[in-house]
This record gives sequence, structure tokens and C-alpha cells, in this order.
Amino acid sequence: MYEDKVNLIKSIQLVGFAVVEMQLYLDMNPCDVNALSAYNSYVARQQNLITTYENMYGPLRSNTSQSCYPWQWINDPWPWEMVY
Repeated sequence: MYEDKVNLIKSIQLVGFAVVEMQLYLDMNPCDVNALSAYNSYVARQQNLITTYENMYGPLRSNTSQSCYPWQWINDPWPWEMVY
């Protein structure tokens, strides 16, 4: 289970990097329809991965995730404290 959690976090990070890179590219090339399509695809993939993570392991981001009772953001380890 821990390995699955680590792999999911890594996937979120990889896709998140691609999202940022596409944003930077689109800032300079706003009319590139193929790049915009790729960007939208990466954003959708990132949202799916985040939703999967949160459904399996709890909130990944405190400001965009709803919590069950009791407040679950304090569960450890924190998402950024995982040891690879």
C-alpha cells in the first residue's frame, strides 16, 4: 500500500510539472491549439490523480479538499513528508 501511495504522489508531481511547463509555453504561444489541447489534457489528468489520491489516502491540499468528521488534515504523514 505504501508503494502505491508513493507512486501516486510521484505521478501527481510529474503531471503537475507538465502542467506548469505547458502554462509557460502557452504564455509565449497562446494561439498554439495543439499545446492548449495538451495543457487541458494534463490538467484533467492531474485532477483525476488528485481525486484518486484523496479518495484513497485523504486530503492532499487543505484548502481545496473537504474533510469528513473529524478534521482529517492533521493525519500523518503529511503529503510532502513522505520518504521515497
